[in-house]
Amino acid sequence: MARLNLLEETRFEKLAVSVYATQAEASVKVAGRIAALIRDKQEKGKKAVLGLATGVTPIGVYNELVRLHKEEGLSFKNVITFNLDEYYPMKPTAAQSYVTFMNENLFNHIDIDRENINIPDGTLKQEDVAAFCLKYEQKITGLGGLDLQILGIGRTGHIGFNEPGSAPNSGTRLVTLDDLTRSDASRDFGGKENVPTKAITMGVGTIFKAREIILMAWSQKKAPIIKKAIEGEISGEVPATYLQLSDHVEFILDEGAASELTRFDTPWLVKDCEWTNELKKKAVIWLANTIKKPILKLTEEDYNTHGMAQLAVEQGPAYNINIDIFNQIQHTITGWPGGKPNADDSQRPERAEPARKRSIIFSPHPDDDVISMGGTFIRLVDQGHDVHVAYQTSGNTAVWDDDVLRYMEFAIDFNHSIGDGNTHLKQIYEDMRKFIDQKQPNQVDTETIRDVKGFIRKTEAISGARYAGLPDDHIHFMALPFYETGKTKKNTAGEEDIRLTVELLQKVKPHQIFAAGDFADPHGTHLVCFNIIVAALRRLRDQGEDWVNHCWLWMYRGAWHEFATHEIEMAVPLSPQEVIRKRNAIFKHQSQKDLPVFPGEDSREFWVRAEDRNRETAKCYDRLGLAEYEAMEAFVKYIF
Repeated sequence: MARLNLLEETRFEKLAVSVYATQAEASVKVAGRIAALIRDKQEKGKKAVLGLATGVTPIGVYNELVRLHKEEGLSFKNVITFNLDEYYPMKPTAAQSYVTFMNENLFNHIDIDRENINIPDGTLKQEDVAAFCLKYEQKITGLGGLDLQILGIGRTGHIGFNEPGSAPNSGTRLVTLDDLTRSDASRDFGGKENVPTKAITMGVGTIFKAREIILMAWSQKKAPIIKKAIEGEISGEVPATYLQLSDHVEFILDEGAASELTRFDTPWLVKDCEWTNELKKKAVIWLANTIKKPILKLTEEDYNTHGMAQLAVEQGPAYNINIDIFNQIQHTITGWPGGKPNADDSQRPERAEPARKRSIIFSPHPDDDVISMGGTFIRLVDQGHDVHVAYQTSGNTAVWDDDVLRYMEFAIDFNHSIGDGNTHLKQIYEDMRKFIDQKQPNQVDTETIRDVKGFIRKTEAISGARYAGLPDDHIHFMALPFYETGKTKKNTAGEEDIRLTVELLQKVKPHQIFAAGDFADPHGTHLVCFNIIVAALRRLRDQGEDWVNHCWLWMYRGAWHEFATHEIEMAVPLSPQEVIRKRNAIFKHQSQKDLPVFPGEDSREFWVRAEDRNRETAKCYDRLGLAEYEAMEAFVKYIF
């Protein structure tokens, strides 16, 4: 029977959903519910039986549980845990093992009895797995079932390792992993080829037996699959949709993960709205795209038949709304990203004065500048602005080992050609080669290898910036310390990262800053780098630096995703020739061409992604009835 839904705005949602402003807030709420369950069971002299998940999603919950244990005395002595899954085969001591994950993130920091921890055994002989799975199920049943099961959700809609095609009554078993799941795990294993092809997982039916189920999801990256799981039809192709059949499931989301649910994405379809300009712009663009009409051709009937009658009545007639939104979008287009000198700037995205601006382009990795805004970068230089580029991290984890050996071999040959001795260099090379030959997946490189990888990225960045027209003294390598772990997992940003950024900002005193606003990069480096910039700007403002009050901060995207049309505040059109110039600048980053070390979820090369996204932005404007361009780079102003 379908869930009774008493709220009109959630009528498309087929199960209970709670949305919190941030991942941190939501994680604290989930941890609080787990803690309340544990304490309630303690008072009754009973065991709390928990089903636990791994991955990035529950880490915040585990951190809060550890805090509750250390600071508020929450005891786990009465807790019995069952983990959802484990790769197969997998040694429990391996870095990628879920035993290692749980120990590092929870078990090593609390007072749980080790005999109460249950995790699928990845070391079993395959002929013994079926018997183990049966005992796993029997042990859960013998304890009265799971009191609470927490879940994440994968891109395929899998819960645990219940991949597309799993049955709703499936039990704990050995499964073959979906190709997409293995691709997503590749960064943890140093390549997809190192990811196990199988896993032991609790089944959908096992999960269903829990008295309470909480599925958590964070960030906009999860929004498409969350919409399918909550609003879509029940399907074996998206196993998470089976949760719609349960009366004791709740999805707990942050705003990013919930952003594509109808009540947030197109709220006018489910309720009366407070029509802010931003929402009106989004709605009109949605209407035009939905019925495939340019904005200026939308009619009163179009508004009325697509859930927007309220807007037409309150702010109409429709023609006036159309003209207003059309003009707003048109005014985002500019060929002068640094402002057009001696021009009326009242309807332009950037100020006319000063005519020659000091600009800093912050690039989290050494290629983000040209991938995401290479056309605008070149345009700013061509138009005479005082442009600086700041590469925030070395990017030294994203270079293939083969490239290191190739560059070292070049150095040896070059030294030999000019008559210099090579004894020490050859020894370094031999040590490197020996290390690389014996290197394990995701093993941290030696400092010397990391240095060479950093030098490769540095010289490529210099080449790209020079191609854009920058002099060498306007190219800055910040080498922010938070990044330099040698691992995919970085340190938390600290005081030194902010200090270095403050120092550069104070040196240049920019009128405008461009910073990466695409926070979907696989390891979160873009968001960390952006937050460092904002923290530095706020510190300078608090210190009374007046120039900060006149500095504008523009966010760019392109490497990982793009701004929605209604979000764009500055669109810089590119001609066919400028697209080629941008492509050539990207090509200077040879180590990132073809197959980069960290391609993310997109199989296309970075230059192809960038061009496709830039062309699609131009097509979006064209479909709305604006001028047709070859491509466009998009920016959003950030108020700090």
